[in-house]
Amino acid sequence: MSDPTATRTICKQCVLPEAKPNIFFNEDGVCNVCVEHAKTKQLAQENKLLESELIKLLNKHRGTGKYDVMAMCSGGKDSTSALYYMKTRYKMNPLAFMFDNGFETEDAIANTQRAADKLGVDFLFFKSGYMKGLFAKILETESKTVPCHPCSMWYMDLAYETAARYEIPIIIAGWTKGQSTNQKVMSKCGCNAGSPEFKEMSAATKDFIDQHVRSDPRYQDFPHSMEEVLKRAQARRKAIVLSPHWFLPYDQETYVETIKRELGWEYPRLSYPGRSTNCSMNFISVWNSLKYYGYTHYHVEMSKMIREGMLTREEALRDLELQVSKEQVNEVAAKLGQHID
Repeated sequence: MSDPTATRTICKQCVLPEAKPNIFFNEDGVCNVCVEHAKTKQLAQENKLLESELIKLLNKHRGTGKYDVMAMCSGGKDSTSALYYMKTRYKMNPLAFMFDNGFETEDAIANTQRAADKLGVDFLFFKSGYMKGLFAKILETESKTVPCHPCSMWYMDLAYETAARYEIPIIIAGWTKGQSTNQKVMSKCGCNAGSPEFKEMSAATKDFIDQHVRSDPRYQDFPHSMEEVLKRAQARRKAIVLSPHWFLPYDQETYVETIKRELGWEYPRLSYPGRSTNCSMNFISVWNSLKYYGYTHYHVEMSKMIREGMLTREEALRDLELQVSKEQVNEVAAKLGQHID
């Protein structure tokens, strides 16, 4: 798979390529997102989340039901460490919840199973073929939709529904500071659809859902947006979504070594970006993102982490280097009865 960003000029401070009209560079070669961040950095530092706030929220809901929290587990380093901290650092009683859209990897499932076993927590595994028809439709219609975006609506709706079923007041995610914005503790699920980096992608997702999804009898109840997911959640039973990574000072290297040692966690054999854990459908998402936009949501996340001093530009460029072949992408597409030219 060729990388469109390899021949495009990228920001001199982060790893975003120029993608006008939403992402553009000034005369110094710095993108507008970095320029805006520099203006608001002081405010963000003043509003920094403290671990004492997290502890206060956890204590408020501790012991109110069978489970104190539900930890969404992907098998990756961030969600596995979030589960680990809930059980060991904060002494909560978590339900480990893993969802499989039909493309989850054996490595990821094994990581979560080992973690649940070693921590002695209940593990709920939900596998569904529900999203396969929607994924196939994205390829059939040659939509500019990034498959991860409607999938995130599905799994967050599922997570809220599951938390309501078990009367769990707090959902724990493994989102890093790169996957969140300066917002209230109840998250809008990782990214701000109105930000310059996601504006065009979110418009494509909305158009795809309006034109091709809601007209399909299988998906008539599919949410239009993440905002609709949140409204549904509040109608069922209001739950808050937290990530310990927003509050804790530990870098990824620190907690990766911890979960390797304590839980037997392992990096998957193949994933994108480097040193990450994602389902194989992610390869299609990366393909579509690079084809239509020239960057992925991982470029956005890592750029945020660079601005916050959590990641170097060199580390981000290394992890974003494509190691996935077109043949591997088509192996995933073939499971949907599709082929990418």
